[in-house]
Amino acid sequence: QLQLVESGGGLAQPGGSLRLSCAASGVTSVRYPMGWFRQAPGKEREGLACISTSGGATYYEEFVRGRATISRDNANNMVYLEMSNLRPEDTGVYYCVASAVFGGSWQKYVEVWGQGILVTVSS
Repeated sequence: QLQLVESGGGLAQPGGSLRLSCAASGVTSVRYPMGWFRQAPGKEREGLACISTSGGATYYEEFVRGRATISRDNANNMVYLEMSNLRPEDTGVYYCVASAVFGGSWQKYVEVWGQGILVTVSS
């Protein structure tokens, strides 16, 4: 069974950047497109980005396009999310996920969730 553990969260400055990591274990994550969700306080979870099994293709939701970069290291079963030009509204719990599909519908087919990690953007 695939397990996902996020790291790299914490306090970040507005205008700054962050890099979140997701370590997969139990079963190789290579077979899964991988993605990131977040949940801001008082709001529903929203998908941010997805990456194909090979890492050769990425998909970003429009509201983070240009500020987020998703990547993966299949040799080490790792997935990353980098975000720049952080805003206070980027505050929330970020989740690493494994999806059954890659592309525009990836959010609907999440099969595995990480436990989430808190990111706070504040001065």
